[in-house]
Amino acid sequence: MADTHRPKTVLVTGGAGFIGCNFVRHLLASDTSVSVVVLDALTYAGNPRNLEGLDAQYGARYRFVKGDICDEALLARLFADTHPDTVVHFAAESHVDRSIDGPAIFVRTNIQGTFALLQAARKAWGLRSDVRFHHVSTDEVFGSLGPTGAFSETTPYDPSSPYSASKAASDHLVRAWHRTFGLPVTLTNCSNNYGPYQFPEKLIPLMIENGRRGETLPVYGDGQNIRDWLYVEDHCRAIDLVLRRGKSGETYNIGGRTEKTNLDLVKMLCALLDEAAPLPNGRPHAELIAFVKDRPGHDRRYAICMDKIERELGWRPREDLSSGLRRTVRWYLDHQAWVEEIRSGRYRGERLGLG
Repeated sequence: MADTHRPKTVLVTGGAGFIGCNFVRHLLASDTSVSVVVLDALTYAGNPRNLEGLDAQYGARYRFVKGDICDEALLARLFADTHPDTVVHFAAESHVDRSIDGPAIFVRTNIQGTFALLQAARKAWGLRSDVRFHHVSTDEVFGSLGPTGAFSETTPYDPSSPYSASKAASDHLVRAWHRTFGLPVTLTNCSNNYGPYQFPEKLIPLMIENGRRGETLPVYGDGQNIRDWLYVEDHCRAIDLVLRRGKSGETYNIGGRTEKTNLDLVKMLCALLDEAAPLPNGRPHAELIAFVKDRPGHDRRYAICMDKIERELGWRPREDLSSGLRRTVRWYLDHQAWVEEIRSGRYRGERLGLG
């Protein structure tokens, strides 16, 4: 299939965050004809160290701008100064637990920020067809599944948390700007990501770091909530493919086909830590597992049907859960300075999401 969109200058919002920084690194390394402009407000989860070395390595092909996607004047200047033909929109508040404790910032960033970005793109691009606005979303907009079945691109939205509700709203805005104003867009809804540079409040890096320290491994409820896990590099490849070859106006689900209960996932991490970072007393890491009060509105099961992206674009994940987790554990153990900088200030491993 021939490319339908050939990006030259890509504006990546939220590029200093977890998935965003991995995508920026992927794009710069895989396409020498592309320039990347990163816009990030550097809130608690945006970390300039995630992009360290890119300016020296890629020179004029890489530029970082600190700023808020809700700042309409800044967005207008940025489009006028850098002339992006492509937007990849990662910028979002993304942690369900934090949305329970403080939903207002999720409404502001995820809904109002997406609106501002859409308006800026529309004003800058007019009726051009050689441009693309790609919006990165989540499977959480679909709500909770029963014991069988999987989310498809046509599954009705049924969000359970302030986070997923704000992402659902932003998805609807993107589709509306395509249908009403003709803005060329694509959307992706992904399953749970994991891998390098993930902020340590999320399940997998939290378990790795607590386990390394010999601290309690808190598992919500009975640990039987099921998630599909997607290695971040596989996700970045999928987004790049949708950006270039996906049909404007279409949505593509991206998953890993790796359903696991949270408890089984934590046990897999414990086994890897027993091997790579044994506790001084020889105690198995699994003995650190403790069940704690569940999160309010905790969806029971997510699963992604990836038939469309496989059939139409030929994408499939390269990492299975065993290999991806092994790579992830190794990365965190090898980047303790990165973890310690976060744990000493912005986040100390405290419990979030109790409302």
